[in-house]
Amino acid sequence: MLFNSFAYIVFLPLVVALYWAVPIRTRRLLLLVASYIFYMSWLPRYGLLIAVMTGVNFLFGYWLVAAHKKGPVLALAVAANLATLAFFKYAQFLLGAFDLVIAPLGINLEMSWAERIILPLGISFFTFEFIHYLVDVYRGSKPIRSFLDFALFPAFFPTQIAGPIKRYQDFVPQLDNLPRWDAARFQHGLALIVRGMFKKVVLADSLAVTANLGFGNAQELGMISAWVAVLAFAFQIYFDFSGYTDIGRGSAQLMGFSVPENFNLPYLAANISEFWHRWHITLSQWLRDYLFIPLGGSRGTRGQTYRNLFITMTLGGLWHGAAWTFVIWGMYHGACLILHREFQRRTERSHTLNRLKSQAFGRALAVLMTFVIVCIGWVFFRSGSMAEASQILLRMLTLAGGWLGTAITTTRMLEVMLIIAAYAGFLAISRWFDHQHRWPSLANSRWAIGSVVHTGMVVAIIIMPPQMSSAFIYFQF
Repeated sequence: MLFNSFAYIVFLPLVVALYWAVPIRTRRLLLLVASYIFYMSWLPRYGLLIAVMTGVNFLFGYWLVAAHKKGPVLALAVAANLATLAFFKYAQFLLGAFDLVIAPLGINLEMSWAERIILPLGISFFTFEFIHYLVDVYRGSKPIRSFLDFALFPAFFPTQIAGPIKRYQDFVPQLDNLPRWDAARFQHGLALIVRGMFKKVVLADSLAVTANLGFGNAQELGMISAWVAVLAFAFQIYFDFSGYTDIGRGSAQLMGFSVPENFNLPYLAANISEFWHRWHITLSQWLRDYLFIPLGGSRGTRGQTYRNLFITMTLGGLWHGAAWTFVIWGMYHGACLILHREFQRRTERSHTLNRLKSQAFGRALAVLMTFVIVCIGWVFFRSGSMAEASQILLRMLTLAGGWLGTAITTTRMLEVMLIIAAYAGFLAISRWFDHQHRWPSLANSRWAIGSVVHTGMVVAIIIMPPQMSSAFIYFQF
């Protein structure tokens, strides 16, 4: 059941209507049943997987509280979760890597069974939620007493498949204080859903056509068309993933729940560190709190800090998928973060640079440079192989394919630039509108203007039905 499918358009209003109709004491159970129906609509047998993982981790939490030596229990609990994730997500990748090592010895592994493993949707996300819970209980946080509350924590359908990655300290207390009907919150939830659908159906799916043409025909790209293909993917993945998050957050708000934001205009970041404070925020925070800091964080020497940063980002890349392209993408961002920290250290006393940073031109230049760095990284993320990534980078940075190439038509390229320009214009107008205090009448008409904008979005979604069945990119992770 896709968020942008007809099934979800029927499912969500039904669940929301029942949620507000039933007595408060039964709402938890209703949400849990609805969440399992949502999850099992993909592949029913994997409902058993999340149920078993939930039961095992609930018991691990209480074992951690009771154990005299908590370290071995935590190690076992985390290992059990990671082993489950590795089996379903990385078995074929790990066996393939091992096969390359032993191939010179004339030994061939039988891997057909690994190829038949179907990745359970959302397993990367709810595994990280389980690990966060266990580590926090180990550190002294109180375990969740109610099994019903604990079961709903990873299964909550608005965030189940692709996040945001929740913290149980933020989510579970909302179950203890189930909200009353709030018309303003409900209206905001609807607006988020409409925006998310618009980002996905109208923007992301339109850009996907050009991105697929470019990455699927790398040898036919010219320098300009190669950059256009990468730009198309950069904004496709942003609209796709932030659109999913908006729909999930909006769905939760219809029932009175708050879930964390995952994006804060990441392509306006002025450096790569700021980018990771704006992009997939809940993953960045998880990696910081449960990987970077346990590795030693910034407590050791500069070299040790850089090592910890590089390991964290490399594993963050591997978390996205079982392919060397994701590993290289993580390593690339780790190297960029290290270079940025080193650049800051060496130039922190430069009056010229500090003055430039404080100026609008300097900020704009930094944003542009950061965006280019991020786009180069997206080449590895999107490519199906390192050979494909190398070919696209060659076309981007040289005239090996001429200026335009033949993979993408001029009309397609103009469409991409128009979408990006329209989005930039929308952001500029929104920011201008938010800071207008001289015309109270304009501020008072905010609701009317918003209604017109969202109505236009709904119309655009309706007239673009062919893409309604396309999956969200982060569903594969």
